Amino acid sequence: MGKQQIYHALKVDTDICYGCTHCMNVCPTDAIRINDGNALILKKRCIDCGECLKVCPVDAIYVEQDDLEKIFDYECRVALVPAVFTGQFPTQITEEEIFSEMKELGFTHVFQAEYMVDVINNLMNEQIDQSEEKPLISTFCPAVVRLIQVKFPSLIDNIASVKPPVDASAAFYKKMLSNQGIPTDQIGIFYITPCAAKIAAIKGFGQNTNDMINGVINMSYISNKLYHKIKNRKDSLKDLPVLPHLSSKAMKWSLSHGEAEHMQGRTLSVDEIHNVIEFLEMLENDDIPEVDFLELRACDQGCAGGALLQGNRFLTVERIKIRASQLENEIEGDELKDHKDILQDKDLFITKIDPLPAMSLDQDFSEALKKMERIRNLMCYLPGIDCGACGSPSCQSLAEDIVQRKANLSNCVFMQRMMEKNRKLSSEHATRIIEKTWGKQRLDKDCRKKGAKNEGM
Repeated sequence: MGKQQIYHALKVDTDICYGCTHCMNVCPTDAIRINDGNALILKKRCIDCGECLKVCPVDAIYVEQDDLEKIFDYECRVALVPAVFTGQFPTQITEEEIFSEMKELGFTHVFQAEYMVDVINNLMNEQIDQSEEKPLISTFCPAVVRLIQVKFPSLIDNIASVKPPVDASAAFYKKMLSNQGIPTDQIGIFYITPCAAKIAAIKGFGQNTNDMINGVINMSYISNKLYHKIKNRKDSLKDLPVLPHLSSKAMKWSLSHGEAEHMQGRTLSVDEIHNVIEFLEMLENDDIPEVDFLELRACDQGCAGGALLQGNRFLTVERIKIRASQLENEIEGDELKDHKDILQDKDLFITKIDPLPAMSLDQDFSEALKKMERIRNLMCYLPGIDCGACGSPSCQSLAEDIVQRKANLSNCVFMQRMMEKNRKLSSEHATRIIEKTWGKQRLDKDCRKKGAKNEGM
């Protein structure tokens, strides 16, 4: 098997970053180090959850996304829109108004990412009945799938094989347009994403890369642009082709509890990445009573808390629920039999997900045990303060980096003082070590830095 190519959407602008450690301190997989005064994202550990993006005080962390101009590479330009997108707008603004303005941006078609929810729901319930591995874990959140690959590989077999609705909806709509006579190479489907993890999933998440979606566009950028157009519009609406109404279930699917309440057996819903990690640790240790299905979301409130959303997540949830309540009497969505002439198994099911255990110390078990013992020995000397002054998020992380030959014991400022005291390290050498981590000018007087008397001048 060839090596999996994993794409990461989160990047660091080293011209802006000043190594404040905010990102390093919140990263749930210890994927960030400080080097030469900048944040450094370790690709093997990163799950694109976006926690670093949310806390960066200077917007030095950003997402690499497609430019809106890319849509004009295609004659048929489809915006694949999740329900949380409409939740960015006040409820007095109708979906028809929102989608009409999208046509003004250059899209020729708009389609809902949750259109296939009912089909996915039925397939998931069938899999819950048949699965020997319980609980079955939803594939909806790509950050959670990647988290399991990286940090909890023993739970890989618990991940469902049913694709999330966005993948199935994209496949359905592209094939439907193709059946109408539109050349496939002229159909461009662009997902309006609420998070970085979905960008990573679509652009190159292992062997399950989505080849039905041609690009990904930041939801914050699009929603802000549309809101101003709608607010300042003076002329009449430009009509788009009529879209099928989503069911109330589909409208709320991406929110916390949106999936779980429609699955069979005992189900649980857990959101926010640190809560998910705590829960998966309990599951791995068999501390969770029998559960049939787990809905796990990296963001608080589900996709309403995505890092690329412009609006407040709680207002987004309220707006979506109001819109969903208006659809409660609508007929439920389509079943698979309605689309069996269009969709194939590959459109609905993922291939086997392989573990990518970035947390393992060595592929050789005996070597891993030796390294673990060395880490425990190093922890006898490290202070256990977890100050981050070494450029690693914790003393444990520094010990792991030392064992993996990516750092030295002298990176710890406390150990530096002890080495200087015992004349095993010169003060000049200690200064060079600090400068290598934090940059040469970091310790110079600067009254313009954040919090200083001349901040921003």
